[in-house]
Amino acid sequence: MWSQVRSAILSLLLLTAITGLLYPLAVTGIAHVVFPHQANGSLIVKNGVAVGSTLIGQPFDEPKYFWGRPSATSPYAYNATSSSGSNLGPTNEALKKAVAGRIATLKAADPDNSAKVPVDLVTTSGSGLDPHISPASAEYQVHRVAQGRGVKDDVVHRLVTEHTEGRQWGVFGEPRVNVLELNIALDSLH
Repeated sequence: MWSQVRSAILSLLLLTAITGLLYPLAVTGIAHVVFPHQANGSLIVKNGVAVGSTLIGQPFDEPKYFWGRPSATSPYAYNATSSSGSNLGPTNEALKKAVAGRIATLKAADPDNSAKVPVDLVTTSGSGLDPHISPASAEYQVHRVAQGRGVKDDVVHRLVTEHTEGRQWGVFGEPRVNVLELNIALDSLH
């Protein structure tokens, strides 16, 4: 019996070392060599300081910035350690009230805008951390952002066009705009 226990303990230690230490170190090392930007969190660095990640949404609420999708993470919005959706169904009164409030906020921020509010500006994503908005959502905000920055709508529209990403590999997903990257480009205007 002692030989079976010793074999089991040695197997446990060996497999723990291989699967818990060697394999993760090998995969991490390969990732850092082959995909260094992605392996380090797809960080955006400005003036030597990480200002965010291309993969995680951030809150913007000033009129001179594009606003991203609302976040449903807790205990506060855009909490990257607590990725989650609201799990509220389309007939839920709390969801209806939240969407109506978000529409009112968008309308108050740009009262001259009579366009229909794009759905992704008033609903949260499944993760609560979506860094992208649809091109329609970006276009909806062009006039407000241009006014907030004191520039012509055409200047902001051009930046939206430049920062619109196509479908992944030309097939998957929908065209999208990374809000953080677009706002950084706006800050670079002046």
